[in-house]
Amino acid sequence: MSENTQQPAVEMFFDPTCPWAWMTSRWLMEVEQVRDIQVTWSPMSLAVLNEGRDLPEDYAAAMQAAWGPVRVISAAITEHGEKQAKALYDAMGKRFHPGGRKNVEEGQAVIAEALAEVGLPAELADVAFPQGVGSNPEDEITADLRERQQRVVDLVGDDVGTPVIAVDGVAFFGPVVTPAPKGEDAGRLWDGCVLVASTPGFYELKRSRDAGPQFD
Repeated sequence: MSENTQQPAVEMFFDPTCPWAWMTSRWLMEVEQVRDIQVTWSPMSLAVLNEGRDLPEDYAAAMQAAWGPVRVISAAITEHGEKQAKALYDAMGKRFHPGGRKNVEEGQAVIAEALAEVGLPAELADVAFPQGVGSNPEDEITADLRERQQRVVDLVGDDVGTPVIAVDGVAFFGPVVTPAPKGEDAGRLWDGCVLVASTPGFYELKRSRDAGPQFD
């Protein structure tokens, strides 16, 4: 990739409630400093991905709560432009993940605080759970999230979650990494990910996790 004089098209798909996507996003921000890439940040929806699946009770509850933040990001993009995706993701994510604010009540406060931080109208918070948690409306926002999620599925299939990264149209799930590498370590991981993902017929490289996300 470093020998290519044309800057690659890089897109990261994130759900704002996923801690592993947050780790990957911090890594990609480091990569932007040491490799010739500029990332486009796009929401996806774990809530949409997991609709109709038989989930453990606690994860099912998390998926219901996950509708709110990503609905707000979808509405912000529609009303105020694509650049709001990363701005809101950063503002929400630092509260959800390093900040540890996870339950529904805290999530609603996070949404309000994030909107204020990036200078968006407070009324956008109203789209998070317009019919209450657990009752997601079939409206334009949900339709947008279904389209966004389908785009991700078309790239990598429906048996992976977030994060998903696409490089010049070649997409992969991950990397799942903690802590997020910095500096040239971030660049080397990037080089390796692009190499293996661009290899025809390559599908998976994995080992069991023995650590949770390390945000610091």
